[in-house]
Amino acid sequence: MRRKAILLVAAAVAICAIGATAATARDVDGGWGSIQDIDDPEIQAIGLWAVTEHVKQAGDGLKFKKVLSGSQQTVAGQNYRLVIDAVKGDLRVGKYIAEVFDQSWTHTRKLTSFAPAN
Repeated sequence: MRRKAILLVAAAVAICAIGATAATARDVDGGWGSIQDIDDPEIQAIGLWAVTEHVKQAGDGLKFKKVLSGSQQTVAGQNYRLVIDAVKGDLRVGKYIAEVFDQSWTHTRKLTSFAPAN
């Protein structure tokens, strides 16, 4: 009986190790991984927030259009690097890269970088 229990525990550990190895980069602390569902309402909301926060700081009147692509990194929260379409005051659409740190359990969100994409 004891031998069966040891084998079951060993099998469970092996299965967990295989699952951890198959994890994507975004599931591993510190690794950046691309955001698969860019149309996810939460991702779009973070992009909108980033543009709104940028406008508060820069006063340039950009208007959010859409998050086009991005990546995220798991740290003590989430870092997001988003490529955003935004409309300038002259009605031209421009691409911007925004970096946002989000820590949901402390209700902390910080715009760490916002710049035109090259």
